[in-house]
Amino acid sequence: MVVSGQTSNVSIYSRLVKASLIGSTVAGVLFGIYMQVTGMIPVLASLVGSESLLVGWTIHMMISWTFGLGYGAMTLLSSRYYLLGVVHGVLIWVIGPLLVMPLMMRMGPMFGQMFAGAQLMSLVTHLAFSLILAAVFSRLVRD
Repeated sequence: MVVSGQTSNVSIYSRLVKASLIGSTVAGVLFGIYMQVTGMIPVLASLVGSESLLVGWTIHMMISWTFGLGYGAMTLLSSRYYLLGVVHGVLIWVIGPLLVMPLMMRMGPMFGQMFAGAQLMSLVTHLAFSLILAAVFSRLVRD
């Protein structure tokens, strides 16, 4: 027997997941275009020993969807979507280009260079990704 409260929770979670995936797809494609123009998509492909743009895009979109679902989970704590977008942007910047990606490339964490020009530009782009995600997410869950 399904209690109406459980059905309601499933519906809410389903809506959050859908909004997260759609928002991160939009933000991921826009951010991915920027990454391709700046030569970063092949760098993602190289993490798995490939030079293929398709592989780079696939990795990028998988990361985008994972980060998007993380954003959706954060919205369970607050409905201040744009503030969460800023917090999320900083978090994914720290997790991605400052920690995980350099470790995968055997370079070590980049925390010492976090205020260098290239890393600050990376922060701006990750904030843009998260704010685009927040805008799409907000529109979808409020409609």
